[in-house]
Amino acid sequence: MACQSVAAIMDEQALLGLNPNADARYRQRAMAYFEQLKESQDAWEVCAEALAKGIYNDDHVKFFCFQVLEHQIKYRHAGLSAVQQQLIRETLMKWLQCQLMNAQPEKPFIRNKAAQVFALTFVMEYLTLWPKFFFDVLSLVGLNPHGVDVYLRTLMAIDAEVVDRDILHSPEDTRRNTLIKDSMREQCIPNLVESWFQILQAYQQSHPELTCQCLEVVGAYVSWIDLNLIANDRFVNLLLSQMSVEELREEACDCLFEIVNKGMDPVDKTKLVESLCQVLQSAGFFNVEQEEDVDFLAKFSRLVNGMGQSLVLSWTKLAKAGNVKVAAETLQAVEAKVPLLLQLLVHEDDDISANIVGFCYDYLHVLKQLPQLTDQQKTNVEAIMLAVMKKLTYDDEYNFENEGEDEAMFVEYRKQLKMLLDRLAQVSPELLLEAVRRVFTNTMQNWQTAPFMEVEVAIRLVYMMGEALPASHGAHFTGDTAKASALQDMMRTMVSCGVSGYQHTSVSLEFFETVVRYDKFFIVEPQHIPNVLMAFLDQRGLRHSSPKVRSRVAYLFSRFVKTLHKHMNAFIEDVLSRIQDLLELAPPENGFPALLTSDDQLFMFETAGVLIVNGESPAERKQALMRSLLTPLMDAFRLLLAKLSQETEEERQAVLADCLSHAVGFASRTSKAFSNKQTVKQCGCTEVYRDCLQTFLPALSCPVQRGSLRSSVRSFLHRMIICLEEEVLPFIPAASEHMLKDCEAKDLQEFIPLISQITAKFKGQVSPFLQQVFMPLVLAIFEVLARPAEDNDQAAALEKQMLRRSYFCFIQTIASSGMNEVMANQGVENIERVLFTIIQGAVDFPDPIAQKTCFIILSKLVELWGGKDGLVGFPDFIYKHIVPACFLAPLKPTFDLTDAQTVLTLSECSLTLKMIHLKRGPEFIQFLQQEYLPSLQVSPEITQELCQVLQQPDIKVLKNYIKAFFQRAKL
Repeated sequence: MACQSVAAIMDEQALLGLNPNADARYRQRAMAYFEQLKESQDAWEVCAEALAKGIYNDDHVKFFCFQVLEHQIKYRHAGLSAVQQQLIRETLMKWLQCQLMNAQPEKPFIRNKAAQVFALTFVMEYLTLWPKFFFDVLSLVGLNPHGVDVYLRTLMAIDAEVVDRDILHSPEDTRRNTLIKDSMREQCIPNLVESWFQILQAYQQSHPELTCQCLEVVGAYVSWIDLNLIANDRFVNLLLSQMSVEELREEACDCLFEIVNKGMDPVDKTKLVESLCQVLQSAGFFNVEQEEDVDFLAKFSRLVNGMGQSLVLSWTKLAKAGNVKVAAETLQAVEAKVPLLLQLLVHEDDDISANIVGFCYDYLHVLKQLPQLTDQQKTNVEAIMLAVMKKLTYDDEYNFENEGEDEAMFVEYRKQLKMLLDRLAQVSPELLLEAVRRVFTNTMQNWQTAPFMEVEVAIRLVYMMGEALPASHGAHFTGDTAKASALQDMMRTMVSCGVSGYQHTSVSLEFFETVVRYDKFFIVEPQHIPNVLMAFLDQRGLRHSSPKVRSRVAYLFSRFVKTLHKHMNAFIEDVLSRIQDLLELAPPENGFPALLTSDDQLFMFETAGVLIVNGESPAERKQALMRSLLTPLMDAFRLLLAKLSQETEEERQAVLADCLSHAVGFASRTSKAFSNKQTVKQCGCTEVYRDCLQTFLPALSCPVQRGSLRSSVRSFLHRMIICLEEEVLPFIPAASEHMLKDCEAKDLQEFIPLISQITAKFKGQVSPFLQQVFMPLVLAIFEVLARPAEDNDQAAALEKQMLRRSYFCFIQTIASSGMNEVMANQGVENIERVLFTIIQGAVDFPDPIAQKTCFIILSKLVELWGGKDGLVGFPDFIYKHIVPACFLAPLKPTFDLTDAQTVLTLSECSLTLKMIHLKRGPEFIQFLQQEYLPSLQVSPEITQELCQVLQQPDIKVLKNYIKAFFQRAKL
C-alpha cells in the first residue's frame, strides 16, 4: 500500500479532533473513528503503516496510532492472522529504526506509549512467536542513545506487566508471567545484564538521564534475577563510583537499596550487607555531617535503613534456627550501624530522619527480646530516646494558624516517632520515665523564658507516657509505685507551676489534653481541681484567643467534668454562672462571631447538664437550675419560629431554621446527663422537659424548612422517649400526624425508627395509638414508593430501597411485640394489602436484607394467626402465597446462594416452612406432596425427602437440606 493511499484512507477530518484544542464536533468524530479502527478486522493496519513510514508529524496522531495498535495486541491478538501478527512486529522494529536516525527524540509521552506497546507484544509473543525479542531489539539499538532510551522504557513497561506485585493479575496471567520470567532467566538475562553494564559505563558522563533510567531498570529486575550477576565486584564498583557523581548518586543509592532488599539466605545476606557497608564506609559515605545534599542523604538514609532491617531479619532467622555463633556476629553487625543510625535519626531534615525509623524500630525490637542489656546497649537506648525527644520538637516554620502540607507531613512524622517512643517503653520503661522526667523538670523550672517548642514537647512527653506505659482504665496513679509517683510528681508540677498561662496555642492545647488524659490524678490530689477549673474557664481555655483552642477545650472540659463531677459540688453554681454567656443561642442576625461554634456549645450544654444532675443539691434546686438552663432556649425558640413563619427569603429561612435546630439540639444534649441512678423524675426535671416538648412540637407544622426542623424535633423525641418514659406518650399522636403530612422518602425512613422505638418500649400501652396511626403510615409509605423516578436516578432508587427496609422493620417490630391486634383490627382489605407487600418484599425485590425481614414477619404471622383459632382466612393465605414465596424467592436468578446475607435470608425461609408445619401439621405435608411440589415438577423421591426433613425436630438439618435443595434446583 503506497503512502499516499494510506493518507487518503486515514480520516483526516477525524484526526483533527485528536488535538486537545479541537471543538467538540471534531473530538466526537475522532472518538468514533478510534472505535471504528479498534473494532475493524484490518482497518487498524493503516495506523501500523503510518507509524512504520513516519507519515504523520503530529504527536497526537502518532499517539493515536499506537493506541489503536495497543488495542489490537491487548484484546484481539489471538484473532489476528499470522500475517497481521508479523505486521505488528515489523511495524515496531521499523518505528524503532526510525528513532535511531531522527535528530530529535519523540516526546516522552509517545516513547512511553511505544514502550507499552513493545511490552504488550513481548508478553503475548515471547514464549511462542518472538523468542528472540531482546536479541532483535539489542542488535538494532546497539548503543544509540535514542534507541537505548526506548529499550530501557520497554524494560520498565515489561516489569509493570510481568513482575509488579502491586498490580492484581488473574491466575492465568500469573502462570504466564512465571513462565516468561523462567524463560528469560534461562535465555536472555545474562545478555540483558551485560547490556545494562555497557549502558551504565558508556553513558554516565554523556547522558546521565539514560544512566539513571538504567539504574532504575537494574533496581526493578534485581528482585527476581540471579543476584550474582549484579552483586559482583565489577557491577558493585561501578555503582559505587556512580554514588560519587552528583546526577547519578540518588538513582545509584536506590539501586543498591533494591540489591540489599532482595530475599536471600540470612548468612549470605549478612555477608552482602557487611561487604557493601565496608566499601561505603571506606569511601567516606558514613560521614553524614559533612554531606550537604539533603535529597541524596534522604536516599542514603533509606539505603542504611534497608541494610539495617536486612541484618535484623537475618538475626531473627538465625536466632530462631539456633545458629548462635552467626546470630551473635549478625547482632554485632547491627550494633555497629547504631552510631550511623543515630546521626541520621537526629538529622535536622525530617525526611532523612523518617527514612531510618524502620531500622531503629526493628533494632529496639531486638533489644526487647534480649534477656539483659549490656551497658553499650543501654547507652544506645538513651541516645535513641534523646534523639526522639529532640525530633518531636516543632520547628520555627510550623504554621499553627494555617496548617498546610508541610505541617501535615510533620504530624505524620510525629506519629512514627511516637511508635519509637512506645517501643522504647517496652525495652526499658524505667529509663524512658527517668529521661522524660529529667526533660520535663528542667523545662518546667524555667518555662517563662523557654521557647514554646521546648515547653510543648516537655508536656507532650508526659502526655505520651499515658500510651507508652499503659494502665487499665487510666489508673496511672495506682499499682506500680515508681511509675505512679513519677507521673504524680510531673502532674503536680504541671498544674501548679503556672505553665497553663504560656502564650502559645500548642502549649495551651497540650496542657489541657494532658490534664484530661490524667484526670484520675485529681482523684488522688483533688486540691488542684479549683486551679485547673479556672484554667478551663478563663482566657487560658474557653476564652482563649484561638478558636482552635476554645473548640478543643469545650470538648475536653466536658470529659473532665464527667470524670470528676463528684469532686466539684462546691463549685457547681459558680461554674454555671461563669459559662452562662457560652450557653446563649447565637442569634442569626448577629454579625459578631460567637466564642464557640454550635458544635462546641453541644459539649457545654452536656457539661452543664452533668453538673446539675450529679450535684448534691435537692431536687427542687436541680429543677430550678435546669429550668434556668433551658428556659432561654425555649424563649428564643418561640421568637425564632414566629419569625420563620413570616420570612419569605429562602436564605434567611435556612439561617433561622438552623438556629432553631441548634436550640432543640442543645436541649436534647442536656438530657444525656441523666442515668439509671439519676433519672429525670428523681431530679424533678420532668416538667421542664415536658415544657420543651410543648415548645418544640409546633415546629413540625411549620410550612417552610421542614426537613431540618423535623429532623431535630424527631431526635429530641427519641431522647424524651428514653428520659420521660410514659410522660412522652400524650405528645406522640399529634407529633406523628404532623410528621406524616407531605412526606418524602427520607422523612418516612427517619420517622419509622421513632414509631418502632415507641412500639418496642411501651408495647400494649400504645396499642390504641398504633391501631390509629398504622394505616396512615403504611399508606404514606405506599404513596412515596409508588412515585415515579428516573431509571438512572440511583439516589432515588437507594432512598426507596432504604424506605422499603424501614417499612418491613416496622411491621416486624409490631409483629414481634405481641401486638397482633394492631394489624388484625385494620379490616380485611387493608390486612390483605399489607400481607401482599410482605410477600412481594420476600420474592420480588433482590434485596436480601429486606427479604430476610419479610420471612421473619411471615414466620411470626404464621405463629400468631396460622393455628386453629387464628385469623379467619389466613390458612388459605398460607397455602396460596406464603408457601410459594418460600420456594419462588430462592429460585430467582438474583438469589445468590454464595452471598452470606442471602444465606441468612434462606435460613429464615426454612424457619418459615418449619413454622407452617408446626401450625398446620400433616395437612401441610399433604399439600406439599400432592399439590405444590408436583406443580414445580419436583420428583416424588425429592418431595418425599423434603417432607421427611421438614418433620424432623432438628432445625439445622432442615436449613442445610434446603440450601442443598435450591443449589441442586439452580444447576
